[in-house]
Amino acid sequence: MKDTYNDNKVVASLAPAVQSATLKGSTVDLQGFGSALLVVNTGAIAGAGDYSIAIQHSDTTTDGDFVNVTAADLLGTLPTTLGDSKTYKQGYRGGKRYLRAVITKASGTSIAAGAVFVLGHPALAPVA
Repeated sequence: MKDTYNDNKVVASLAPAVQSATLKGSTVDLQGFGSALLVVNTGAIAGAGDYSIAIQHSDTTTDGDFVNVTAADLLGTLPTTLGDSKTYKQGYRGGKRYLRAVITKASGTSIAAGAVFVLGHPALAPVA
């Protein structure tokens, strides 16, 4: 059996919480890894909330340098509106060093949500 425990690193971008506005997640550094997978978990949605989530990437950690990743650099799709109590995933295959998840509020009151990146194919294993 293969060992995924020592070959993957999980890094939070959006801590699980009730989100009531557009929120930019923490920056995730891909240095030393050859792949990244975004995993999103949602909970309750209040006030007929309409929220979406996207992966942004950049070669720097400067906020203004981050842009949404184009479809050509993504594996799989995310829904245009997040559902309640769902889990979603999307892979990244672009060439930028930094990633973050961004949750965008279009309407409604709030959504419980969180997002982590699973980094794989490490240059040096085991991963701490």
